[in-house]
Amino acid sequence: MPQRTLVILKPDAVRRGLTGEIIGRIERKADWSLAAVELRTLDRATLEQHYAEHEGRPFYEPLVEFMASGPSVVMVVEGERVIEGVRALAGPTDPIAAAPGSVRGDFGTIVRENLIHASDSEESAEREMKIFFPSFA
Repeated sequence: MPQRTLVILKPDAVRRGLTGEIIGRIERKADWSLAAVELRTLDRATLEQHYAEHEGRPFYEPLVEFMASGPSVVMVVEGERVIEGVRALAGPTDPIAAAPGSVRGDFGTIVRENLIHASDSEESAEREMKIFFPSFA
């Protein structure tokens, strides 16, 4: 049964003109498709809900500020093993540790501004989709 996952192309991806490249990599993957795509500047309330588990950590405030700094592309992607697959396509958060061929390995520069978010589990995907696309819940 196909899965759905939330993917966010972060403000640095939009600023650097990488959204078409990254979306293309997702679309070229067999059996994956875009169920929803929207360009939007994320407000603090949405970001606080999305990153609630990180509140109080040293990186929380800079992360929320960065994510609100410009438009992001928010997507629901569906397909076979899409949660695991998009995370592999994204690569590890640290761009130096990310393999060539992954989004972060090819385009990443620093850990905090790491181009892409992808849900890490079915539970996270369900929770995150409700925040950004309530009609998919």
